[in-house]
Amino acid sequence: MNNKKKELVKEYKQNPPKMGVYQIRNLINDKVLVGTALNLDGILNSNKFQLKMGGHKNKALQSEWKEFGAENFVFEVLDELTPNASSEKDYREELAFLEEFWLGKLQPFGERGYNEKKKTSEDRLRMIAQNRLSKQ
Repeated sequence: MNNKKKELVKEYKQNPPKMGVYQIRNLINDKVLVGTALNLDGILNSNKFQLKMGGHKNKALQSEWKEFGAENFVFEVLDELTPNASSEKDYREELAFLEEFWLGKLQPFGERGYNEKKKTSEDRLRMIAQNRLSKQ
């Protein structure tokens, strides 16, 4: 590996990307989409690009982006995790906990937001049972 590449790797390890919880908020109706990412800058840029190009996976958000215009949406960081620089720890569990906290606090479902409620273990087991019964 050349020296420039080694320097870039060292710099990346010393300055890991910001991770945490974000929201995309509609300024017209105050609806929000809450999400988490190991790389906040990356996910926010990705969401902006997808919305701008008309291909965001959240169809309700995409529809209102088109209807109200980009100027009526803001991208905000709600919570940030600070990684331990000396650790190779996986922060997904902490991010899932923070996401659950913010989803509970903001309740961005239905008329209040673009998120869909996550299915409980009981709901998933019920769906599996229904699928098995329908195959018989």
